[in-house]
Amino acid sequence: MRSVLALILAGGKGTRLEPLTRDRAKPAVPFGGAYRIIDFTLSNCINSGLRKVLVLTQYKAVSLDRHMNLGWRFLCRELDEFIDVLPPQQRLHEDWYKGTADAVYQNIYSIEKCQSDYLLILSGDHIYKMDYAELIKDHIDSGAVATVACLPCTLEEGTQFGVMQIDENNRVIEFQEKPEHPKPMPGDPTRCLGSMGVYVFNTNFLFDRLIADASDPKSAHDFGKNIIPSLIDTHLIRAYPFRDKNTGHTSYWRDVGTLDYDGPQKLDQEIR
Repeated sequence: MRSVLALILAGGKGTRLEPLTRDRAKPAVPFGGAYRIIDFTLSNCINSGLRKVLVLTQYKAVSLDRHMNLGWRFLCRELDEFIDVLPPQQRLHEDWYKGTADAVYQNIYSIEKCQSDYLLILSGDHIYKMDYAELIKDHIDSGAVATVACLPCTLEEGTQFGVMQIDENNRVIEFQEKPEHPKPMPGDPTRCLGSMGVYVFNTNFLFDRLIADASDPKSAHDFGKNIIPSLIDTHLIRAYPFRDKNTGHTSYWRDVGTLDYDGPQKLDQEIR
């Protein structure tokens, strides 16, 4: 795991979660008292043996930055271990991040300094428990250039996520981001295979793809909309089913940004 750098995308506005996000980014929304939503992803990283973590912030980041400084500054820098907050630096141009892929592209300079062989791309507003070490091992053993963590979801939920089709070897053969009519899983017309927004990439390969994508004026500069679909026909993209390692069943996972609610009272009940 020393050769892996985790990047947590934590810059979302979270307009659907207002008023909880009126003064803070989605990952900084309180959960269970003293905790914040991003603590799930950070805890997953630490318990998976990851010791190199960059948190990419953008909108309303003061609350999140304060939480990181108070609760997540315990790794030893002398051992090349860190959890660092990386605000937008506008090294390449004066724009905010245009998409998830652009957020990584604009920070290539900082990522290069970490000298990692693999990049684990994560979101800071998901609630779940996952051992990333198993995902990374599966990626390395498969020889894929990218691996996408996935789990079954209803067709209605699939309209909010990336939906993929895979072959018998878990190779991704089709990928659509937030399709209006998600394609069902073979043998199960009620569910589709949804992307969790958790990716593993070979670092140098991803750099090349991000640079090429940045020069495309038609691109939305997003992993789900552009990067992943552009690789399917020419490279091995692997799907990693997210399951409980004790039971083998699909594990619990929720994207907080897609919760339906009727005002702040119901939302508070949802996230408790």
